[in-house]
Amino acid sequence: MAKPLILVTNDDGITAPGLRALVQYMKELGDVVVVAPDSPQSGMGHAITLDNTLYSQKVQIDLESGAMAEYSCSGTPADCVKLALQELLERKPDICVSGINHGSNSSINVIYSGTMSAAIEAGIEGVPAIGLSLCDYSWEANFAPCGPFVQKIVRESLENGIPNGVVLNVNIPKTEDKGIHGIKVCRQARANWKEKFDKRTNPMGKDYYWLTGEFELLDHGEDTDEWALSQGYISVVPTQFDLTAYHAIQQLNTWDL
Repeated sequence: MAKPLILVTNDDGITAPGLRALVQYMKELGDVVVVAPDSPQSGMGHAITLDNTLYSQKVQIDLESGAMAEYSCSGTPADCVKLALQELLERKPDICVSGINHGSNSSINVIYSGTMSAAIEAGIEGVPAIGLSLCDYSWEANFAPCGPFVQKIVRESLENGIPNGVVLNVNIPKTEDKGIHGIKVCRQARANWKEKFDKRTNPMGKDYYWLTGEFELLDHGEDTDEWALSQGYISVVPTQFDLTAYHAIQQLNTWDL
């Protein structure tokens, strides 16, 4: 029986330690093909390349990676998945796994996440998909504790199937020496970013801006991803890409349209 074909991608770039760790975990579960950006693409959301040339080349980043093939792509995470499914893979993958991202994609962060957008693009194309993130932005983040849990989630997804129209947003707490307490299926916490721009002036007298901000949690329920992460649990949020607000349809139908 053929092994599952696992497409691995990310938004931090093909050389990112999180992706390299994920390849190691996935090679124990199936045949791995990597298609990932050739440079960091964090915060790109679901952007795709329309007004520029898209390049891809076969590469060998790690001689011991265990991947069947690896391709770098000049585009966004969503581009990588589109290119993989339409041009680079000989057959449809059994699952797409995106990450492991350096930093959280819980709560409202899912909207901006290139990691999750890659997974969502796969889901749109009918491929079961998971976005994985570790709540540690350091390039030297320790991904070792994630391994058994990541494998468990992917194995369960392969065996049981992910519901149609849904991708899994998985966030892993930075627990230091406390260990990961387990896995909880959650809802997305309500939150936003209280943003501001740091305005500066360059030597030529031209203004420029750095976006800064503070995460503002507006939801203290004990069934959310933020609560689970704060308690040392991995959060799994089933995320849909049908953005219809069904609960609002009846109210809008009362308008004089």
